[in-house]
Amino acid sequence: MMANCVILDIGGVLEITPETGWVQQWEERLELPSGTVHERMHDVWQAGSVGSVSEQVVQEQVAERLGLDAPHVEAFMADLWTEYLGTPNEELIAYVRGLRGSCRLGILSNSFVGARERETELYRFDELVEQIVYSHEIGIEKPDPRAFEAACASLEARPENCLFIDDVAANVEAAQAVGMQAHLFEDNARTITRIAAHLATGPRAAGHVLLG
Repeated sequence: MMANCVILDIGGVLEITPETGWVQQWEERLELPSGTVHERMHDVWQAGSVGSVSEQVVQEQVAERLGLDAPHVEAFMADLWTEYLGTPNEELIAYVRGLRGSCRLGILSNSFVGARERETELYRFDELVEQIVYSHEIGIEKPDPRAFEAACASLEARPENCLFIDDVAANVEAAQAVGMQAHLFEDNARTITRIAAHLATGPRAAGHVLLG
């Protein structure tokens, strides 16, 4: 059975995630040159985003590469998660909650090991949508086409019937390339208007694709 579907990104869309400056603060505290933290941790951040390391391994590598003891590792990771989780985009979340039952709802997020547990506890995204596809759980990040295909498959929805919302242009273009409709998030008003227009059109038959 065909159904319209809306799939949303998390960071920068459902969560408001401005930079907090935490990395620079740690570099100053540790008297490290600017850029040192990301230079030393880049491969660990990447591994965490596709789930090839555990949270424990991440913490061990933070300790080893930055020379931090256990209390400082805990504080470092707390600062990381504070920026990562941001604050909820209450207006958009409320709108999406009101869509339940009228369309299929999902999330596709480039994530990090530990994100599901924390976002579930804080924001209950598992109650907002039917399926959440995290990069650290499937081992694939946007804009890889397989990430979008996995999100559609999780909802048993055809790509042409799915509207994808993301704040990164490259991800929007990649979604369109696999046949999805897509919208670049810039603000709530335009995003809500775009979702409403998508749902008003009804499902499309296979082979008829509208790129938004």
